[in-house]
Order: sequence, then C-alpha cells, then structure tokens
Amino acid sequence: MNKLAKIGRIYRYMLCKHPIITQSIQTGLLMASGDVIAQKIIEKRCELNSLRTAQFFALGTVVVGPAVTVWYKLLSRLITDRGKSAALKKMALDQLIFAPTFLAVFIALLNSMQGKDLDFIKKELSCKYKDILISNYKLWPTVQLVNFYMVPLMFQVLFTQIVALIWNAYLSWKTQQGVADKDGEEDDDEDD
Repeated sequence: MNKLAKIGRIYRYMLCKHPIITQSIQTGLLMASGDVIAQKIIEKRCELNSLRTAQFFALGTVVVGPAVTVWYKLLSRLITDRGKSAALKKMALDQLIFAPTFLAVFIALLNSMQGKDLDFIKKELSCKYKDILISNYKLWPTVQLVNFYMVPLMFQVLFTQIVALIWNAYLSWKTQQGVADKDGEEDDDEDD
C-alpha cells in the first residue's frame, strides 16, 4: 500500500471517529496556509508575520472548523431530500443565513484577537463587511452548489476549505488593509 492511500485511510478513520476535531485542525491548517499565501504572494512581504498566521490557525481550529462542521450536519438534517433541489435549498440557507452572520463574526473575532477595541471593530465592519460579503457572493454560491450536490457530507468541510485557500488569502489580505504592522507602517489601504 502506498503512503498516499495510507494517509487517506487514516484521514477517513479520523473523520469517522473524531469529525469535529479532524475538520477543525484541517480548517486551521488551511486557513493558516491562506494567510501565508496572502502575506507572501499578495502582499509580497519579505518576513512572515507569524502571529497573524497563528491567529488565522486559531480561528480556523477553534471557530471556523467547528462552526462549519456543525452547520453542514444541521443542513443535512433540515433538508433530507437529495438531488439538485436539495443542493439549491442548502446553498440558499448557507448563503442567506450562515455566510452573512459568520463573516461579521469572523471580522469581529479576528480584530478582537489582534487587540482592537469595540469602536475599531465597528469601524472595520462598516468599512470592509460589504465588500467581503459581495466577494463572498461571487464565489461561494457556485462552490456550495457543487459541494452540497456532489460531495459526501463527511468531505464537505474539506472540499470548501480547499477552495477556501484562495478565499482565506483574500480574507487575510482584506482584513489587514490599513492595519499597522509591528514596525508601525500601515499596509496599503486601496481597494480593488
């Protein structure tokens, strides 16, 4: 048996035995990877801000992974039929209820982890939330239709988190615009 097949078997076993822990750790790792992509490729930083990457890992592991895992299970219990109409219903609930709420919570938690006060967090939400939500609607409805129609429930978090490598890079970049780095220099504040 080759190593890749063995890793796949271990992963499936862990998903069955410890789904929330497994999906939380994978989400944390993929969110941290998205932050590294943002810092190195988008922002072209010479030195990695490892604290920022650790914050993305922590958010992915403690908040995003568990929340998405539980949300997908809830959707599968609420919508028990199968096929295209079920995928469409799940996507609609995901994008109309979960995404708008979760993005606001994510922005607030990330800023809170970075030591920002409530006034700053409110300003960030008023300045960045709308752009992030619009960008969300350009990517995620299609991804979620595919996810809910074609991907088995146990792999749905993994599927979305692989796609989210790019999304996490965007979120990292977008949420860090205008935030002072450790040297006191402010990141570029221009939008696309």
